[in-house]
Amino acid sequence: MISSNKLFVASAVIFLTIVSNCFAQDYPKYGEVIKLHLSSAPFPHPNRAEGHTYDNKLYPADKHYSDSTVLIFIPKGFQPKGPTDFIIYFHGWYNNIDSACKQFNITEQFSASNKNAILVFPEGPKDAPDSFGGKLEDENGFANLMKEIVENLVIQKKIKEQEIGNIILAGHSGAYHAISFMLLRGGLTEKIKEVFLFDALYGQTEKYVYWLTKYNGKLINIYTKDGGTKWESENLIEDLKGWGIPFIAKDEVEITADELKNNKLIFLYSQLGHNDVISKNKNWMKFLQSSCFSDLK
Repeated sequence: MISSNKLFVASAVIFLTIVSNCFAQDYPKYGEVIKLHLSSAPFPHPNRAEGHTYDNKLYPADKHYSDSTVLIFIPKGFQPKGPTDFIIYFHGWYNNIDSACKQFNITEQFSASNKNAILVFPEGPKDAPDSFGGKLEDENGFANLMKEIVENLVIQKKIKEQEIGNIILAGHSGAYHAISFMLLRGGLTEKIKEVFLFDALYGQTEKYVYWLTKYNGKLINIYTKDGGTKWESENLIEDLKGWGIPFIAKDEVEITADELKNNKLIFLYSQLGHNDVISKNKNWMKFLQSSCFSDLK
């Protein structure tokens, strides 16, 4: 996984130099953004108190592991009725909340999916080559985060009650690590109905399989030739065949909306690049449209 991510470092660094937070002015077109600083956010975390060294370079804690921001996006037309559905998204290496939203059209695609749910985007290792999920890898770390989020949203009168409905976890590249531990011991596993992995299945596969089989979850795993996830994805496909567990495996451009909606285990091989699988063909929007979330009225 580490060697594969090196392939994308140069382009990621170039992109980060030109991203500006001024794109926040576009948010009102699609919905409301709230940025919270939460004690239960992934960072800071004791395991990164001294920063993180990768490829002989130190990424200090003050610049890369001290941001406790959690972005909340509420789409236009959201109806706060009953338990609230949430999707939690995680960025990959050399990214942050703002750069990922801009590069991959996260809020635009979420809005276009027309789902009555709230997007939660916690800051991960900021602009760093690191897959560690901070507090979200701790016992009940995810439950603690969601408790603090819903309490804030109720106080702000964005939702009417603290009961959580269905949850989807999604992420790109290095996000696989945090998601896997959330499935294992995050504290809300019974509510997690679906997982979307965008060229992200580098490892921790046994945690995903345990969740799939014990909780009857739905997984959409899109992978590429050169993103570093092809071997792990195709190895899992072979295992599923041996175990007699049904799945669907197709080229990304051949999958239909009905197939996305009506299958539990979906493997999509993409000819796109590692950083293109989220937004170039609007896969983030398509996966959301196929999800268990209710449509906006």
